[in-house]
Amino acid sequence: MVRKVIENYREILYHTLISAIIGIIVGVIVTIFGMVLLKVSEIRDNNIFFFIPFLPLAGVIIVLLYKKFSSTSLKGMSLIFDTCHGNNERIPKMLIPLVMFTTWLTHLFGGSAGREGVAVLLGGTISHNIGRKLKLSDNSRVLMIAGMAAGFAGLFQTPLAATFFAMEVMVAGSLVYAALLPALVGSFVASFTSHTLGLEKFSFVIKEGLDINSATVIKLVIIGILFGLVGGGFAHILDYSKRFFAKIMINPLTKIFIMGCGVALLLLVFGMGRYAGLGTNLIGFSFNNGNINFYDWFLKFTLTILTLSAGYQGGEVTPLFAIGSTLGVVVASLLGLPPMLTAALGYAAVFGSATNTLIAPILIGVEVFGSNNTLLFVIVCSIAYVFNGNRSIYKEQKAYSYLNSIK
Repeated sequence: MVRKVIENYREILYHTLISAIIGIIVGVIVTIFGMVLLKVSEIRDNNIFFFIPFLPLAGVIIVLLYKKFSSTSLKGMSLIFDTCHGNNERIPKMLIPLVMFTTWLTHLFGGSAGREGVAVLLGGTISHNIGRKLKLSDNSRVLMIAGMAAGFAGLFQTPLAATFFAMEVMVAGSLVYAALLPALVGSFVASFTSHTLGLEKFSFVIKEGLDINSATVIKLVIIGILFGLVGGGFAHILDYSKRFFAKIMINPLTKIFIMGCGVALLLLVFGMGRYAGLGTNLIGFSFNNGNINFYDWFLKFTLTILTLSAGYQGGEVTPLFAIGSTLGVVVASLLGLPPMLTAALGYAAVFGSATNTLIAPILIGVEVFGSNNTLLFVIVCSIAYVFNGNRSIYKEQKAYSYLNSIK
């Protein structure tokens, strides 16, 4: 009995040590990825009419690159989920340069996409291949979760949120506690590494608060339900859109070229590139008294879904942050709530409802906006989680059933 306990602790410590090393490696690679991404976004924003019209051609290049070097890598996050669930044994190393370069292309030419998918993919792929090299037991779960957490933390520098995001995203409603210490260490090391190398963290401390009374609670319930419906709706429509366009345009080259033409046109017609790229411009407007239109969240919602359905690379989380924060500003004006505080609540809650996670969005709110309104983040994110329709942008995410667990 004592020997078994000692062996368990030894394995945990061994995984934790390896996770620290993974955190350094992932932190360095994510920093390179993030800095280049910011640079190409800046170049695009300064030359909107030069780059966005060529989005369809960029799409063709993306598809050809995957077809030539690793068509399996096109599965993206599906590879990570399938490997963690035991349905896949290998994630190709070629995924790392492919997903980085094709995401840079997507953003350079204006695609409305995110970046977290790349960071999580990088972390998961690196940790998986290290685990295979070392022939560790259960590396497909513990080390991959630690690697995913390191990727998220390295990019956003929110190590607590990254840890719990990686732990709870695999199975909605359940936490993989065996990965807690390795994921926590990997996250903090990756976050420290990327920060030391110069990758900046977005943070905005919200000083204003709300008095908790019956009227306030009703308003919080309303916005929680709204954020839940929007996040869940995004996940549902994205899944439907991907399947719909894949069905009517079977050839991926044809699909990405035709849809790229449509997305490029829409990006230029609506806002002259306002909705291109990550959406950090919209996030900035939300927290700096910028001009927010009542339809900004909807156009970012729509263009992100079309971009990802076409086959462009990136992720969903940063656009979800933009959708949530801009929607929060609009809702605040209707309900008489503080705009920046409601934007912060939307930033976290829409992300949580779209990814079908609960603890991670609460911690995102605390790590990005400060701990002054922790209770409000708990209330709104919890309500959004309940009302998201059990949808997730990660279609391979499994759902934990409490009823089945007690049978």
